[in-house]
Amino acid sequence: MPQIQPTLDHTVINVLGELDSISAQYKRLGFSLTDRGHHTLGSSNHLAIFGENYLELLGYEPGRGTERADLWKHPAGLTGLVFKTDDALAVHAELADRGIPVENPAEFSRPVALPGGPQDAAFRVTRLGSALVPNGRVFFCQHFTPELVWRDEWRQHPNGVVDIVEFYIAAIEPAKTAALYQSIFGSESVTDVPGGHVLRAGRASVFFLTPAEINRHLTGIASMGQDGSDRMVGLTLKTRSLELVKQCVGSGRITGVQELPDRVLIPNEQAGGVALAFVE
Repeated sequence: MPQIQPTLDHTVINVLGELDSISAQYKRLGFSLTDRGHHTLGSSNHLAIFGENYLELLGYEPGRGTERADLWKHPAGLTGLVFKTDDALAVHAELADRGIPVENPAEFSRPVALPGGPQDAAFRVTRLGSALVPNGRVFFCQHFTPELVWRDEWRQHPNGVVDIVEFYIAAIEPAKTAALYQSIFGSESVTDVPGGHVLRAGRASVFFLTPAEINRHLTGIASMGQDGSDRMVGLTLKTRSLELVKQCVGSGRITGVQELPDRVLIPNEQAGGVALAFVE
């Protein structure tokens, strides 16, 4: 297959058994969320749909915490970096041929309630070997039914957000972390920036930075793994207007907010363990 191209599909925020409280908090932050969906694998979610990508709040309902237990071993917060693909099987074959540990592709679906009746949103994913990604997952997602995800009525948010534009991974050794992505997308896909490296992924950029450098961009990021391992810690979202964001966090009584001339910063404890930045 041609060189695998990096384009952010979505990000996953692990909320464990706190779907009710974290989804309510994201609504206070100004996001419009889809109704709760239930995967055939046993997990449940809410989505905030944007232009090219989306944000997923993933967790489990009471009594279902033993299903997909491999997910819930990760810390609460940002745990999923997901790239687009039109052919998850081909991605699997290509990565396996290169000797990159990769799990077998998996297919699943979830019912979507629509005015004309429910339909099933269906997916096939190829996930990198779990040992490659501490405290989270990286995978490629093939949407069989993108029209059941990117719907215009779900893209309208009170905070004006139109896309995720930055994804932050904190690493003690950013070059070592970035090397994995170079092996997947090519050596020229990752470039140097102060404090680390960056991968351009469609409208988004994935940063591999030291915690100190990330704190120059965000506020109140989650701590590294207990053993000093890498951690996905923050997102930057593009909005049509920072004034809309300020209105939402004000009416939502969000605490710890920093309003700077070019961005609004939300600490991780106010966003389900994820430090957020809003920019125009």
